[in-house]
Amino acid sequence: MIRTVLIDDEIDSIRILQRLLETYCPDVTIVGKADGVETGIHTIQTAKPDLVLLDIEMTQGNAFDLLNQLQPINFQIIFVTAFDNYAIRAFKYSAIDYLLKPVDIDDLCAAVERVIQKIQGKSFLDQMQVLLHNVETFHLSQQKMAVPTLTGLIFIAIRDITRFEAKGSYTTIYLNNGEQIMATRNIKEYEDLLPAVVFCRVHNSHIINLHKIQKYHKGRGGYVIMEDGSSIEVASRRREEFLRRLLK
Repeated sequence: MIRTVLIDDEIDSIRILQRLLETYCPDVTIVGKADGVETGIHTIQTAKPDLVLLDIEMTQGNAFDLLNQLQPINFQIIFVTAFDNYAIRAFKYSAIDYLLKPVDIDDLCAAVERVIQKIQGKSFLDQMQVLLHNVETFHLSQQKMAVPTLTGLIFIAIRDITRFEAKGSYTTIYLNNGEQIMATRNIKEYEDLLPAVVFCRVHNSHIINLHKIQKYHKGRGGYVIMEDGSSIEVASRRREEFLRRLLK
């Protein structure tokens, strides 16, 4: 059984989560509930859960105040949040599970299933460190991203990425230092995840870092020469959007 603690300052939210978990997630057993940072810390230390469903914003502080007092983290976490898109990106970058309020049953079950399948260890601890770092970091140039590969997760700084290239359902990520990483996400997922102010999809197969362009050559759509020497075609239907972003 997955020993689980629920932390939320809204008692109705806890009741709903508990009912959903008891009804749809038979591998979960609730071993504690709390309504804030201090009570949450005490409950976690006492109950020693495998999993914590953790609200982000609480009247006595927030989830990160709680987590910073519990280092190192030795349990899985599913965040429950009404945060805006900027904060959601921090969760996506770190590959940590989150649920948006109101909680969807299918999303909850899928998140719990991933927790059950996930092997606890260094990889998860690294994910938590990346999440905490990104939440506290306002400058994109300092943020990091968890990249899923066939062998595990690799953590890279956003500023170190030159471009992305589609390889079927996988994506090759090219770094400034010449290193290449084969990610198990498709390029559309990265298009949705990455900030448009820095990255632009210029072709069905290519997303580029606008800050790493060395030259742009005109033509029907044109092509760019990147700082790593690569030549990337700009699709004619993406040219207008590309130039708009480039000239901002």
